[in-house]
Amino acid sequence: MIIEPKKITKTAKITLVAPSFGCTTEPYLTRLNEAIKIFKELGFQVVEGENIFKEDGIASSNTPEERAKEFMKAYDSDTDVIMSVGGGELMCEILPYIDFKKIKRQKPKWFVGFSDNTNLTFTLTTICNLVTIYGPCATKFYLYPFKFDAKDTLGLLEGKRILRGYPRYELTSLATPEKPLAKLNLTERKIIKPFNYKEPIYGTMLGGCLDCLINLCGTKYDNVANFISKHTGIIWYLEACDLSPLGIRRALFQLKEAGWFKKVKGFLIGRPLCGDAETFGVDKYTAVIDVLQEFNVPILMDVDLGHLAPSMPIKNGAKAVVSYVDGNIKMEYLKKYRPR
Repeated sequence: MIIEPKKITKTAKITLVAPSFGCTTEPYLTRLNEAIKIFKELGFQVVEGENIFKEDGIASSNTPEERAKEFMKAYDSDTDVIMSVGGGELMCEILPYIDFKKIKRQKPKWFVGFSDNTNLTFTLTTICNLVTIYGPCATKFYLYPFKFDAKDTLGLLEGKRILRGYPRYELTSLATPEKPLAKLNLTERKIIKPFNYKEPIYGTMLGGCLDCLINLCGTKYDNVANFISKHTGIIWYLEACDLSPLGIRRALFQLKEAGWFKKVKGFLIGRPLCGDAETFGVDKYTAVIDVLQEFNVPILMDVDLGHLAPSMPIKNGAKAVVSYVDGNIKMEYLKKYRPR
């Protein structure tokens, strides 16, 4: 049975950790300090992990052992939320040092993270049956009042059940080392492209950053077959960071052939960083449709998800109904779930 941590209060304890990158460069350093200040002003108790301002590891805040130790210490504590301060490159290396069996025995806690944090948002769900939040890291909470993904993430933690997409997104950031607190540059109009959509999609939300998921596939941390066997249907949400259109196509082929999409009810595909790139006639749309159309389920392309901000936070492992209405996406998390 999937377990969802309790909704938080206005005085909840938030522990910040750095299981991948630490915040040592701009704009992340200034943004994290500002986010900590704002969280405290709002009444939250903030605990700063040992690694959040470090870069002592290889492309990471610290060694894999120390990063895992920081996370396990947070999970052993009385905190309500564990929030990553950033994404990165080599978070996968902490997995051998994460005690998933111990986590299963403890009081469930929220974990919030994005991008490379898929390594924990996904495994905590599929191995420990915990609902996590694939959503913005702590540095996204640097502007108050909160808007877009920051506002919705806090809403999910407080029990909000309905989210909708955003009208515009940022293609080019205004942030610089001299202006780390710049607002989002929302110049691009959101256009979702539906494929085979006929009615709302019901299922369990599951997914994350495609770059990380293919790295987990086939390892001892791949518990997808067992997880999906316990669920009526899965709504896969996927977004890509470094992958080209051909890389996306190869990644989807890998997950398909590994049986991950066996009980799929629909796909939500975010805006990839590769944008309008095309190689050998393959673009971001054909890379997906050509591989996934055989499942004959709805596919929503260019949803508000991914590395082009703002990106909708998603409760990984939660039951939901996803609708496409008037060119926008609506996601409702269900208290009681009846498969359709």
